[in-house]
Amino acid sequence: MSATPLPASHAVGTLPGLKEPQLPAGPGGVVWLLWLEQRPQEKGRTTALIRPFGASHQTPMELTPAPRSLRSRVHDYGGGVLTATVNNDQLLLVWIEAGCLWRQDWQLPENAALKPQPLTTPVRLSLPGEGELADGQLDQIHQRWIGIREVDGLDQLVWLPLDARDQSPQLLHQPADFAGYACLSPDGQHLAWVEWQQPSMPWDSSSLWYAEVGADGALFNPRQLAGETGVSVFQPQWLPDGRLLVAEDSSGWWNLMVKHPDETSWQRPWPMEAETAMPQWIYGMSTTAWDGTGLLAAVCSRGSWTLKRLEADGAVVTIDQPFDDLAYLQACNGRAVAVASHSTCVAGLLEMDLRPASPLWEHTPAVISPLPAEAISVAEPMWFDGHGGERTHAWYYPPMDGSTGAAPLLVKSHSGPTAMARRGLQLGIQYWTSRGWGVVDVNYGGSTGFGREYRERLNAGWGVVDVADCAAAAQALIHAGRANPDQIAIEGGSAGGFTTLAALCFTDVFRVGACRYAVCDLTAMAEETHRFEARYLDSLIGDWPEQRAIYDQRSPLLHAGQIRCPVLFFQGEQDKVVSPEQTERMAAALRDNGIPAKVVLFAEEGHGFRDHSTQTKVLTTTDHFFRQQLNIHKE
Repeated sequence: MSATPLPASHAVGTLPGLKEPQLPAGPGGVVWLLWLEQRPQEKGRTTALIRPFGASHQTPMELTPAPRSLRSRVHDYGGGVLTATVNNDQLLLVWIEAGCLWRQDWQLPENAALKPQPLTTPVRLSLPGEGELADGQLDQIHQRWIGIREVDGLDQLVWLPLDARDQSPQLLHQPADFAGYACLSPDGQHLAWVEWQQPSMPWDSSSLWYAEVGADGALFNPRQLAGETGVSVFQPQWLPDGRLLVAEDSSGWWNLMVKHPDETSWQRPWPMEAETAMPQWIYGMSTTAWDGTGLLAAVCSRGSWTLKRLEADGAVVTIDQPFDDLAYLQACNGRAVAVASHSTCVAGLLEMDLRPASPLWEHTPAVISPLPAEAISVAEPMWFDGHGGERTHAWYYPPMDGSTGAAPLLVKSHSGPTAMARRGLQLGIQYWTSRGWGVVDVNYGGSTGFGREYRERLNAGWGVVDVADCAAAAQALIHAGRANPDQIAIEGGSAGGFTTLAALCFTDVFRVGACRYAVCDLTAMAEETHRFEARYLDSLIGDWPEQRAIYDQRSPLLHAGQIRCPVLFFQGEQDKVVSPEQTERMAAALRDNGIPAKVVLFAEEGHGFRDHSTQTKVLTTTDHFFRQQLNIHKE
């Protein structure tokens, strides 16, 4: 069919980001659904909402109204912002806002038709200016919050009392470098957490730690339980029988293993060539949950997610539901929730009642899709020969304007670079397909969701493997007669922006490019970036500064003279990951060579654009720039 072009105002900047859902059980058998909502139309403000589980017809209640905005800045990426628990009939809500920890108590009704009532006004528990906080949980025995503080170039496990105001965080444990994902055992007597040290990222090498909690709340006898060089662990979780569950990838896949801390060896009951974890860029992620009677897991295979029940006898049972993009899995009392989408449905809250023999589900999209199902370009899995002849994956979206044959093609290079192109409906992609473009979202070597070997293709190969894979995806579509070789564009943000610029430097496939907050100068990245990624390039490029020559070989800034096509840049002036100076220098180098280079700056944006107007301007400006440079006249 011939699609009506999707307006930019409907394609981006309208979809709230849904994060960190929780299922606290209240009085009267009512299970409540609590979650965070990041609102682009409120300049990215994040707020906490609540309603009864399974009551999508009810208007949710906002617990943290404007001007409150819940956000963590630990590692500059944050996450792990909201913590909640129920004591009798009272909801204790603890959150991070403007670098401080806050608390408010609410009365939960026994009747799901009624709304929670505030018992207190918000109370600030921590002092401003004492480091960044994230990833907390509540220790009810000692009436305290336990979480991460980033201060003075290190992570700390700290605690704060819940009954005092304007306190300084107290040190609980000092890791060697980075830490997170702490979890307290159900009896409150054991704490497990994850640590990693530079130059490793947590998906490269990390370790699981464990300690006993004394009567005074102090940790004693800390020791490492799992993990080693070249092995990653993810999301420890305590099971009701006192065993510890963790995802670990020594098999080549992030699979789950269990053991009691006093036992000597781990058991791996559910081996599979699939992933039960994801890269730990942010806190607050969750792929496993205990629903009261059994274990649930979100499992990724070949780029798609499914929901599984993991039985005690090692059986893996698929839970029937239509969504293949899942995140933030949580469960309680036979119910489960996740943020979910699929090819024709935008992200929303997936609520599942697992108590019936045939589980029931309902899905509440964050916004109503502006497109009917028949106007949506459905992602097609695509495998092609990438760098070194390796089989490589992408999602291809065909144009929806009714045209046939070779169409303009937009190649998308995702961020990270340790991330993944997902299949869930992205209206920003539909903006292009509704205008006659094909879009290919490339899971280049280094992407997550295909096992450790696939992820490690990028080791020492960033700027080579990813570039070759993006070019090969475009060439495969050209050879199939689906893409016009004279109208091939590429775009990406952050690490994807680097891939975009490197592809323009070192291949001749692309005719125009656009990048958001792109890494342009690898030397500057190695010397100036924030703490979390300060040594990331050691694995992606080579040891710094010993292998500076390789950094120079791959830096787009030093090879700007090889770019022969126009480039569009978007940059936030508050970016702490990639300095605005990198973008300005790259654009200036292109202009000096007579290449059209346009820079659009956003004074209040950082690394990642949060505001509705910013997101809309990026899309419309890119569209106009591409059409102008590729001589495409149709809107």
